[in-house]
Amino acid sequence: MSTEALARDAVAAPAPGSTSVVDELIAELSRRPSGRTSASPYETARLVSLAPWLTRHADRIRYLLAAQSPDGGWGGPDGYALVPTLSAVEGLLAVSSRDEPAGWSPDAVYDAVDRALRLLFDRVASPATCPVPDLPAVDLIVPALVDRIADHLVDPPTRLAGWRGVGRPPMPVGMDRRRLDRVRALAASGRPMPPKLLHALEILGPAACRLTGVIATTAGAVGASPAATAVWLGGPDETQPAAMGYLTGTLTEYDGAVPCATPITVFERAWVLSTLARAGVRPVVPPELAAELHDALGPEGAATGPGLPMDADTTAVTLYTLALLGHPTDPACLTRYDTGEHFCTWQGEDGSSVTTNAHVLEAIGRCLGDDVPAAAAVSRRLTDWLIDRQEADGQWWDRWHASPYYATSCVVLALREHGGPAARPAVERAVAWVLDSQRADGSWGRWRGTAEETAYGLLVVLAGSPSPRVDAAVAVAARRLSTMQDADGSVPLWHDKDLYHPTLIVRAAVAAARASATARLSVSVDHGEPLVCIA
Repeated sequence: MSTEALARDAVAAPAPGSTSVVDELIAELSRRPSGRTSASPYETARLVSLAPWLTRHADRIRYLLAAQSPDGGWGGPDGYALVPTLSAVEGLLAVSSRDEPAGWSPDAVYDAVDRALRLLFDRVASPATCPVPDLPAVDLIVPALVDRIADHLVDPPTRLAGWRGVGRPPMPVGMDRRRLDRVRALAASGRPMPPKLLHALEILGPAACRLTGVIATTAGAVGASPAATAVWLGGPDETQPAAMGYLTGTLTEYDGAVPCATPITVFERAWVLSTLARAGVRPVVPPELAAELHDALGPEGAATGPGLPMDADTTAVTLYTLALLGHPTDPACLTRYDTGEHFCTWQGEDGSSVTTNAHVLEAIGRCLGDDVPAAAAVSRRLTDWLIDRQEADGQWWDRWHASPYYATSCVVLALREHGGPAARPAVERAVAWVLDSQRADGSWGRWRGTAEETAYGLLVVLAGSPSPRVDAAVAVAARRLSTMQDADGSVPLWHDKDLYHPTLIVRAAVAAARASATARLSVSVDHGEPLVCIA
């Protein structure tokens, strides 16, 4: 099929009713201010274990049983099964050891635990034998869960007696419990807990109940985490109506399960609006959304949501979004994250993030202008730093996402706009890698072709120099993207305590890619109607 024919077929799926995809996205930002993300096997299992007193306990058990993979684990491939599998096993072991009225199949629970333990102890198939993904608090979560599972297996239920005394499931090579021991000692000492640890407070178990110095936000959350909030609360407590309301509201919204992080208000709004505006999509944004984003910025920047620490990534994307919406704001709050070499995501970060630094590059360039001397100096430094971290084949990887297509897209778009001529070779190497890795059906993806990764691949290719090969790749990818149905999260790819899917952020990426491809191919039709407005 010719490029022209493919372009004619690259027609967007119809929007619901008479409302465009983009208008619906913007409306959803206001309609559900806490944000939309996927339920988490890890987090849900923590409530099963630590908070059986919460409403819809049986729903959470049934959710875990339904989410188990055929191999006995939970979660994604390539090591991403370790954390959710450990959590689910420990949670279901806790269920099997308690005398609870069954609103589920006890036989199914025993069978699920047995199959999962076989996976965890299988030295060949175990997720512990895979490289450990760089997930938040993974070096605390894994040893804490291994300890709890070992305690259950000292005297397991009769139906699991064959597992008695087998010890601890294997931990990944190089991981130990020294940092967990330090955190436990810190909690016991009564000294303040660093804010970044509150998101995983559940690692302390009952010792986290009303921990000194830890308070819930006005919305009722501790660390923006249902599990952390529940373990801090310790049980039903009418003296903490905000915390109880936060938990019951989240359980209602997710049908008894819970996500790893909620609310994600600032994160969701900043990513959705910046993704659309960067692509030239100019939806009508209610003034209150821009005002609330502006109000989220303080002297130390912005946070993904209440209860989480301020971070450079959310701060930078919020600044960039406001500038794109015509409300440029002084980016001085970013200076506290400047290490002199790059920008850390938060103070005391282990490692570094290329996407955080790409977003800082965009924010500084858009807020101050690339010709301002102070901004130009920072931009050159970040450009060099990002180029130095490009893989030999042209891609980038990052700690906040499982797919290199996300990281590569973030860096390419930042370098294209603010990296100057020195960045052009790196951009073209990235474009070549994306072109070379396109699947036969036109999609892109780490494990299989997904709508999300195909959107990122399209945005990278569109940043390259025009050529017949680029036009052909855009045409076939746009046609494939219009038929893909997984934008609601069949493949979670974002890093938290386990993988998650921020629904509206992914939808925005897909809409932006479709709009950009449409502009390139001069096809802007959705069953006879414009898909989006192109600025």
